Amino acid sequence: MKQVSRGAETNGHQVTYSLVMDSPLGRLGICLQDEAVCRIDYLPPGTPCQHSDSAAARRAVDELQHYFADTRHLFDLPVVMQGTPFQQRVWQALRDIPAGETRSYGQLAAQLGSGARAVGNACRHNPVSIVVPCHRVVGASGLGGYSGHTQGPVLRRKSWLLAHEGVLPGDLKNDRSAPINRKHSEFARSSHA
Repeated sequence: MKQVSRGAETNGHQVTYSLVMDSPLGRLGICLQDEAVCRIDYLPPGTPCQHSDSAAARRAVDELQHYFADTRHLFDLPVVMQGTPFQQRVWQALRDIPAGETRSYGQLAAQLGSGARAVGNACRHNPVSIVVPCHRVVGASGLGGYSGHTQGPVLRRKSWLLAHEGVLPGDLKNDRSAPINRKHSEFARSSHA
């Protein structure tokens, strides 16, 4: 698979993306391994879009665009995710949570015979966010974290994704979480930067 982007700095590592696309949450960097998605990153505003003519890249873009247009869309993307056997089990359980529904870290832990912190850690290391919906896992009393963050713009992405799927603020109880807001104008602005 030809990698078309020049790369970007993500978490201190240089990453080369197969494509960079626009989304309601800003630019998304997507890495493909053969015909499968192996990584999706949120990129800083101003990151240029990078297109790819490969069928796998077109499929990834189409699937994500369908999801952003209609949350009832079920992803049918092949994914390759490198992780421990436990992380793999958690990531599969995430894929089984329907859009518009949430599970607590504790509920998933009970389902998997583990602890809530271990489930949270596996969610934090999910390399294919949105497609593997770690945003649907919440704290027992509120929003919880997202990608290892408990406040700021990263957590607002989780709020946006949940609101997009119809999960409303009254469904979650946590004063410390970012408010769930369907508009999130800061993402609309940054996605076109």
